[in-house]
Amino acid sequence: MSGRILVPYDDSGPAEKALEYAFETFPDAAVTALYIVPIPAGYWAAFGDAGELGAEQGREHGEEILENAMTIATEYDRELETEIDTGKPAQTIVDRVEEGEFDTITIGSHGREGVSRILLGSVAEMVVRRSPTTVIVVR
Repeated sequence: MSGRILVPYDDSGPAEKALEYAFETFPDAAVTALYIVPIPAGYWAAFGDAGELGAEQGREHGEEILENAMTIATEYDRELETEIDTGKPAQTIVDRVEEGEFDTITIGSHGREGVSRILLGSVAEMVVRRSPTTVIVVR
């Protein structure tokens, strides 16, 4: 079905399930785990050098989280590309798909941040509403 799958990954239980689902369901697809440092546009710029430090710490944290995703890939004997981006998570995910790099998004129903909605987290819901490609929501 899909040649390239994007899995937004934040080390939450639903994100892990989404990654596992991608490996199990699409054995021949190239899978990319994406961690997004959730920084609103222009926020860190207001703090000068301190903002750059905060963004850098966010990227370092993302690298640690993606190491956990690599562990899951090893358990499934699969290769996994990892990427870190910065921005508003839902918009960043949709932007990446609009660039044409991915055929499918496999996303956890909710992540670590904010209060979850009844069925979907706010990021998952926004991605489902705005994505130009197939979105699989895993619970």
